[in-house]
This record gives sequence, C-alpha cells and structure tokens, in this order.
Amino acid sequence: MLSSVAVLSDIHGVLPALERVLSEPAVAEAELIVVTGDHIRGPQPTQVLDRLTSLKDKTALIRGNADREVLHMSRGLDVGLADDPLSVWGAQQLHSEHQQLLDTMPEQITLEIDGFGPTHFCHATPRNDEEVILVDSRPDRWVEVLADLPDEVRTVVCGHTHMPFLRLIDGRLVVNPGSVGLPYGRTGAHWAVLSGGTVSLGRSPIDPDLLADEVVAHSDMPAVSQWAEEHLRNPPSDLDAIKAFGPRDGR
Repeated sequence: MLSSVAVLSDIHGVLPALERVLSEPAVAEAELIVVTGDHIRGPQPTQVLDRLTSLKDKTALIRGNADREVLHMSRGLDVGLADDPLSVWGAQQLHSEHQQLLDTMPEQITLEIDGFGPTHFCHATPRNDEEVILVDSRPDRWVEVLADLPDEVRTVVCGHTHMPFLRLIDGRLVVNPGSVGLPYGRTGAHWAVLSGGTVSLGRSPIDPDLLADEVVAHSDMPAVSQWAEEHLRNPPSDLDAIKAFGPRDGR
C-alpha cells in the first residue's frame, strides 16, 4: 500500500512546466508520481517523455488520447488528424524507444493508497480515453460513467479537461489535478497529492510570458511562437473551456 501519491496530468509537451512541478517538495517527497496521460502533442514531446522515464520507478505513466493518436500517426495510421500540424509534427519526432514506451503504457491502473483504498487512475473516464466529464456534469451522467468500476473503488483520479476539481458523486470521490502544461482558467502548473485520506490540489505559479519564452527558445516545432502565444500567453478561461466541452458532455 502506498502512503502518498502525487498526480500530474496533461503536460502536453511543455517541459519547463513539468520541471517546475517536479521541483515542488510535496511532489518530490511523494512515494509515487502518477501521470494521467497526454504527455505529448505539444512543443517538446520527446523531451517530456525522456524526463518522465528518467524518474524510473518513481513514476507510473498512463497513456492519454493524445499519446495514443500521435503514436498511431507515427506509424502512418489515419486517426483523423492529418490537418493538425501539431500532431503531424509530433508524430515525426517519436523514435522507436518512444513508440515502445507508449505501446506498453497502460490506459488505466488501480493502486492501493493509505486512506483511500483501491484508487482508480485513468486519463478521461474509466471507459474511454477521450470522453468528457466535468465538475458540473449531471449526477446521472457521472453514475453512468463510473458504473463499471468495482464497488470497492471509492476514489477515481482523471485528467483530460485541464481544470482541477474535487467532486463527490454517489459515494465516490473524483479528483482531477488539472493540467501541468496547458491549464484552463488559471495560470501555473497544476497537480495534486493524495496522502493520509486527504487530497491537496496544488499549483506551481509560472509567469506565462517567461514560460512561453522558454518553450520558444527550446523547441524547433514549426510556428512555435504562434502556438505559445495562443496556448501559453493567452490560454482559454475555465468558463470558455466548459462552454466548448458542453456538447461533448451531452448539454
């Protein structure tokens, strides 16, 4: 049984944000770091994968929908993103060791954590790696999404929507740590720690202009300056994100 687990999600190839979170004492001191997917599809995809693997047994990596899609594209498969320059470029960056890593990465895991018991980790939902579920989704939709989990799993940790939240639904606690690399609503890199039955939602402040400058200086992604302007200097608000996600939540 684990005494404490730090949770990171949705790094999206933003290495400086990942480094900032890894330097947080609460993250560094956790017994295990679980990263719940979408490590790549961003300006520094292989650098992020290499940094995560350098942590060795300290981490458990889960594959997200973006990781799956870029991996398939790297092998010439059509996943409907041929018109997305970021995905096309990202697929070209993957070497064989990165492909093998993503191949063997699980899409969900369950871990025993002190104070929480069996805790289920996934990228989006337990049944789908790109399904949208939000803090204010209808209770009946939440019950449906979590219905296939064993009764003894009373805590679920997910990512995907880039907004941190805690939600109690039908006796289960749901935790979303938010996004490390592309947060919606607040600047900074977001993360969480589960320890002793308590969930702490953490945030590492990062000046968005400094973050953008560092990414631009260390990425050879085409049009990286424009990408940084749109996604790092001027990210969507949480309300904008919820409105955009709404149709995928059945609203």
